[in-house]
Amino acid sequence: MTVHGRPVVDLHAGFIDRGRTRPWQKDTLINLASTSKAILAICVLRLVDRGALELDAPVARYWPEFARAGKESLTVRDVLSHRAGLPAVRAKLSPEALYDWTAMTAALAAEEPWWPPGTQHGYHAMTIGWLAGELVRRVSGRTVGRYLREELALPFDLDLHIGLGPHEEARTADVRATRPEPGRTTFVETVMSEPDSMSGWAFLNPVLCLTPQVLNSHAWRTTELPFANAHGTASSLAHLYGALAHPTGKHGNVLSPSIVDAARTEHAFGYDPVLREVTRYGIGFMLPHEGLACSPNPRAFGHPGAGGYLAFADPEASLGFAYVTSKMSAHTLLDPRAARLSEATYACL
Repeated sequence: MTVHGRPVVDLHAGFIDRGRTRPWQKDTLINLASTSKAILAICVLRLVDRGALELDAPVARYWPEFARAGKESLTVRDVLSHRAGLPAVRAKLSPEALYDWTAMTAALAAEEPWWPPGTQHGYHAMTIGWLAGELVRRVSGRTVGRYLREELALPFDLDLHIGLGPHEEARTADVRATRPEPGRTTFVETVMSEPDSMSGWAFLNPVLCLTPQVLNSHAWRTTELPFANAHGTASSLAHLYGALAHPTGKHGNVLSPSIVDAARTEHAFGYDPVLREVTRYGIGFMLPHEGLACSPNPRAFGHPGAGGYLAFADPEASLGFAYVTSKMSAHTLLDPRAARLSEATYACL
């Protein structure tokens, strides 16, 4: 974690392989699951900061093929606040489509919203990667992975990546699943038992990603899938959020104060029909509430990741926090391990 922009705690332990033969190193990378979504959002918001994108402009202004099937007025803000009405594609896609950017963006351009855009919210578990990522590509002329590298990772010295090269893949830890508590039905089990529900389409089409078989594969690691396959270190995540909580201006701000304020302003709060629980969103970030009590400050902002990941910024405490793990739990939002670490952090401030 960082406080006032300076590293205060930076711990790592364990092994990067199931055989426990390779110790975790300071530069070991791990798949960041849905904490990736906030990294993607920061890329989009930097373009907003620079005037290349407007939050209340129609997506179709930048992506003309998108102006179909009732999406003509759907805005960039709708996409980033999970109110776009596009949590899933209804047409059954092949598993290979997951790794085909053109196929997925074409499918979303043709898709009819599940609800009128802007009228309610629901977690865009996978689709936000292609929706927001295509905006980055259309406006900047760069893929999300390249944009992240050139605009954030290199200037701010962050070990964060979307789409790994050979050097990065060689130092990436494998993730492994743990057995759920006895008698407890997990969210993934529920979704798999109801494949034709909205949640089923959102998480299973084109393929369920929340398995070690997918997450540890070469295809997953090397393809740019910004909804959940950013890779990085907890230290770099904490520094990124620390720069949002306490901008130093050393290399310019990650985001301007006005954009940070907008991003952590509540845009949606209530029952989420995709995750089937209450969620609260700003612009590109989840916000604390009773079901995601990651911070006592309701104005903190960040993102959890299925399996136990958590990263957030608390500007009032000047805090940047991140926890990552290779041992995936069955918790959807806030993992008890991350919650205990967050509580201990605030107790020390």
